Amino acid sequence: MSLWVRKEIQTLSRAIILTAHKPSINVAAGVLTDDRGRVLIAQRPAGSHQAGWWEFPGGKIDKQESAYEGLVRELTEEIGIIVHAAHELLSYTHEYPERFVTLHVFVVESFSGQPTGVEGQALRWEPVTALMEVGLLPADVPIVDALVGLASGC
Repeated sequence: MSLWVRKEIQTLSRAIILTAHKPSINVAAGVLTDDRGRVLIAQRPAGSHQAGWWEFPGGKIDKQESAYEGLVRELTEEIGIIVHAAHELLSYTHEYPERFVTLHVFVVESFSGQPTGVEGQALRWEPVTALMEVGLLPADVPIVDALVGLASGC
């Protein structure tokens, strides 16, 4: 019994050490809706981490920025819009094999401009109910769950 416990502790210690060395990034993501209630998603470009998957538009938050400031900057750079108002929907951390990503997700209430794939990425509007079938990043699934909850009044 003593040997088994010691082995389990060593395994757990190695897992903690490996986890502690993973890099961590903060990301802001925006939920934009059109007049038909569909949400905007963007396809990750070839050559990027998780290329080809669909995601909510946004990107890395710079160290000197708040999550909201990062959202505003990223949506201007990535999809060419100017955010006038947004509120935070949720924040959570997703663990990838190689890193931790903390997502700060905002519902964009008001913006100007027409969303365009400024960096060459594909964009499309999808109903919330279809998001789980489009090849959405696993890290974005909690966003879909929150949107479904909002739609059902939960």
